[in-house]
Amino acid sequence: MTAETSQTLDRGLRVLTLLADTDHGLTVTELSNKLGVNRTVVYRLLATLEQHALVRRDLGGRARVGLGVLRLGRQVHPLVREAALPALRSLAEDVGATAHLTLVDGTEALAVAVVEPSWTDYHVAYRTGFRHPLDRGAAGRAILMGRGSECEEGPGFALTHGELEAGASGAAAPVLGVGGIEGSVGVVMLADSVPDQVGVRVVHAAHEVADALR
Repeated sequence: MTAETSQTLDRGLRVLTLLADTDHGLTVTELSNKLGVNRTVVYRLLATLEQHALVRRDLGGRARVGLGVLRLGRQVHPLVREAALPALRSLAEDVGATAHLTLVDGTEALAVAVVEPSWTDYHVAYRTGFRHPLDRGAAGRAILMGRGSECEEGPGFALTHGELEAGASGAAAPVLGVGGIEGSVGVVMLADSVPDQVGVRVVHAAHEVADALR
């Protein structure tokens, strides 16, 4: 902590971070131990966060992230989209296919930015707001790949064909190393398969997006 920072705000943000990292919530005692402060301080932090709907407590007294964070989260997508657009435009023009940035939204993959190439006679229509299961389509599979060690062992990108749209193939690579964001960059094209060199170009675009978001 420095003279310019607020200890109380810092603790409150640490509470939110701890709760976001668990699926089953934390008790006051658990938070007290993790933060290194007494239970009274934790009670005050939770009460303040509850007033803003950022934290909720269940009947068992375990604290969890509240629905208020969704209001904040909705404002993240436009910022992420703006940062990613230059890399997506370059990708779409280089490959001649529709490029997209996809983020995790619960148990689904959500397309938050889409750029279509300007010079092709035809391309796949892929719309912002399109959702699909994480285990279907290149975008979702790349995100799941980014959660494990497959990216280090394999080529760093996922390839699929016909999983979301008949006749369409996709390539996507995970966006890695950006705190609080889990997503992928990819392309979708009308083809029987995606050339490996396109997969490599997608990986490069994912790195560019990650750099823009850091």
